[in-house]
Amino acid sequence: MRMRKKPNLLPRMERCAPVLLTPPLRERRGRWRELMPQARQLHLELGCGKGRFTVETAAAHPDTLFIAVERVPDAMVVAAERAMERGLSNVFFLDGDAARLPELFAPGEADRIYINFCDPWPGHRHAKRRLTSPEFLLTYRQVLRDGGEIHFKTDNRDLFEWSLFQFPKAGYALSQVTRDLHGQGPQGVMTDYEEKFFQMGMPIHRCVGARLPLDPEPEYRPVFAPQNPETAPQGGI
Repeated sequence: MRMRKKPNLLPRMERCAPVLLTPPLRERRGRWRELMPQARQLHLELGCGKGRFTVETAAAHPDTLFIAVERVPDAMVVAAERAMERGLSNVFFLDGDAARLPELFAPGEADRIYINFCDPWPGHRHAKRRLTSPEFLLTYRQVLRDGGEIHFKTDNRDLFEWSLFQFPKAGYALSQVTRDLHGQGPQGVMTDYEEKFFQMGMPIHRCVGARLPLDPEPEYRPVFAPQNPETAPQGGI
């Protein structure tokens, strides 16, 4: 569902400049913790939407640096405004592509990645676009430290069951697997969509995948062909 265009988007984003990261972002590769030198860990969220999960999680963990990735400006501005309203100094937002994370983050730079309610991309021909596909999971290995975790939540049972087979293939140990996260009552911080699904009685599926050290390391291939930097779009990273 396409998000309704937000009024006064540009001035609203300008007011949120302290938490919005702008290009060139490649220069931050390997140096992200300079944003918060005292941070104990660096966590990424892929597709933060309106930022309810991002902001509440960051508020609960003030010693962790959160970098939230979102491609939709109308959603990102809501998330950024939420962070500004809470006065948070440990969360930042950027327009980026999950397939290009290794261009932004150095090996082992991230401690955790959150993937919440991503597009299920139904149909076999779109499988490579799923954020839990082997191709994407190998991409995350390029930026996660050994033992670093991927926290995955979805309301889509088919995507979840399929994903459970993909994590081990890409060198992740599964844990905390549940097919009804809130069956005994709300657990943890919810996204806006998650709250709606919960109120509708829809089960939420969740698992954690921990990066295992492997020898040899699985061969990494970019999800999509790398772009020529001379012809690549100038937005995003």
